[in-house]
Amino acid sequence: MTSKKSLRPADRISALRTQQTLKMARSAHAYVRGSTVHFDEWLEAQKRGTLPEGPPIWICGDCHAGNLGPVAAADGRVAIQIRDLDQTVIGNPAHDLIRLALSLATASRGSDLPGVTTAHIMEQVIEGYRAALRQDADAIDDAPKSIQLVMKKSTARSWKQLANERLESRCSMRLIGMKGCSSLGLLRFAVLLGVGTGKTRDQALMDVKEAVTAAAPRYPGTAMPKDHVERVVEGAVHLSPHLGKRMVAGKLDQRSVFIRELLPQDLKIEIEQLTVPDAMKAASFLAGVVGKAHARQMDATTRKRWSTELERNRSKTLEAPSWLWDERRVADREP
Repeated sequence: MTSKKSLRPADRISALRTQQTLKMARSAHAYVRGSTVHFDEWLEAQKRGTLPEGPPIWICGDCHAGNLGPVAAADGRVAIQIRDLDQTVIGNPAHDLIRLALSLATASRGSDLPGVTTAHIMEQVIEGYRAALRQDADAIDDAPKSIQLVMKKSTARSWKQLANERLESRCSMRLIGMKGCSSLGLLRFAVLLGVGTGKTRDQALMDVKEAVTAAAPRYPGTAMPKDHVERVVEGAVHLSPHLGKRMVAGKLDQRSVFIRELLPQDLKIEIEQLTVPDAMKAASFLAGVVGKAHARQMDATTRKRWSTELERNRSKTLEAPSWLWDERRVADREP
């Protein structure tokens, strides 16, 4: 295969898109993770009233399971939060819930679990999310083993592991090390900075990433930063406080970029093969993570009203509303 480094700049994006397509073709779950624009187009096409309309809050906009994971705060605390906010907008919280449910459903099918498991996953998604609105969502101890393991890996991870992953090569701490760009040719660098001088000198590993237009549907008439990078930073502050407080907006070569400090504890959750019990626990737990991110933006009255709205069109035979689990809609969104 042709090395990325040997490609001309004009050919790079085409080659990267080909690689992305090949990855997405490996499984329905990989397709869902890489098909944000198609999903957002589907959401935009829904008739008003088809989906519940929640309060106008900051949403992730691309809330598949892989965009959740352990995130460290500046003081060292670690929590599982939303970790990718490129698509964040002020919009309908139901969109995040549907995106998460879809990614979990396709992960279930990719694990060859019984078809009825998908229906039960939808039940756990709605219950885990509503529990978060009541502020009694599952704790880490209630998460499936796969999530508990990634949390343990996160808290034990070292700076050396992070540097080996993010930097092109080992470099002197007196120099800046740099690696980039992003998967689709956008400006992105990991930069090793020296901070201070002499014996007090320290290092910080920074992620510099270009911000682009969000494809996620937003509520019209809401006040939201026009600058893409300011939108990302503000959304992160609301949805993922550990991450948002480590981010700032900036400009580089006339491009809007957000800069965040990378910490060893930041990891993403990889859902590959699921058992039935793990699928149930993962659905409830991850929906609770999203629910917490949404709930912190609502007062008690709004949370209660939104929880009631989520019950709309609940089936008599399934403990999940039809707007979340309708098989025809799932089929429309799968490859």
